[in-house]
Amino acid sequence: MAYSEVVMDHFKNPRNVGEMKDADGVGEVGNPICGDMMSIYIKVKDDRIDDIKFLTFGCGAAIAVSSMVTEMAKGKSLEDARKITNKSVAQALAGLPTNKLHCSNLGADALHAAIQNYLDRKAGKADKEIKRKDPHQHTHGDKCYCPYCDVEVEEASPVCVNCGRELEATH
Repeated sequence: MAYSEVVMDHFKNPRNVGEMKDADGVGEVGNPICGDMMSIYIKVKDDRIDDIKFLTFGCGAAIAVSSMVTEMAKGKSLEDARKITNKSVAQALAGLPTNKLHCSNLGADALHAAIQNYLDRKAGKADKEIKRKDPHQHTHGDKCYCPYCDVEVEEASPVCVNCGRELEATH
């Protein structure tokens, strides 16, 4: 199956791209097997998604999914935005090839994670802390771990394939 015109439009002209420094909620998800990493940022006003942005590192389908999810969620109540599913995202994109359907899961998951992060913050729950607080130092031959998600990473890798965060050169 080839990409639909809708997928190609959202890939070539993605909507709502960018990082939101003062977001009310952030959802970060990734699939280390395919390398797609998505972050969705939301601003909430009167229990509605007032603004939404995304940053995605991945294939064309992942970028199109992120763009479509933000378009589908913008202006919706939190309750309605939570009803956005991987199936509804794929349908809005006029279908995805079978080997790219996992991208629609990531998009819906990132949106739901951003909403949950907002609700947790509103309830006074702290954001998840970095698991490793110590500066990452090791001698040659030791394993290297991401300081954010504590997953083993390649020593020379500039980005964690699990959480998508940039790693310091000295990790």
